[in-house]
Amino acid sequence: MSPNEYAITTDKLRMDLNAIHAFLSQTYWSPGVPLAVVKKAIENSLAFGVFRGQEQVGFARVVTDKATFAYLADVYVLEAHRGQGLSKRLLEAIHAHEELQGLRRFLLATKVAHGLYAQFGFKELANPSRMMEKWNPNTYNQAS
Repeated sequence: MSPNEYAITTDKLRMDLNAIHAFLSQTYWSPGVPLAVVKKAIENSLAFGVFRGQEQVGFARVVTDKATFAYLADVYVLEAHRGQGLSKRLLEAIHAHEELQGLRRFLLATKVAHGLYAQFGFKELANPSRMMEKWNPNTYNQAS
């Protein structure tokens, strides 16, 4: 497969909600996430889809006020399509997006991809003692 066979879009009408949900519901960061939650999250975020033809093979979304703050979430490329620079292209598209310029703070949380994100200027929190969180890891188990 050639990297030229892939396209990245922010067109939410092209996003394959079922494919995104199928992947995200199996991840370490959102196991069991309900389809309705994925749908609402996409509706309220800037969504970036990676496509090979009509097949969605990657995804990321950015929660943002488009002025001062953004949070990068749900980044993935399907395993069969990894190793071709698609994650890097996806991050390049996100960082080039006109509505994500001039932000004061751009956050993300990751367990495994520090090297990728470091290429785009992400680093450990400068002042972690200033950051707080309200964390409910079992939220999807409680939803019915």
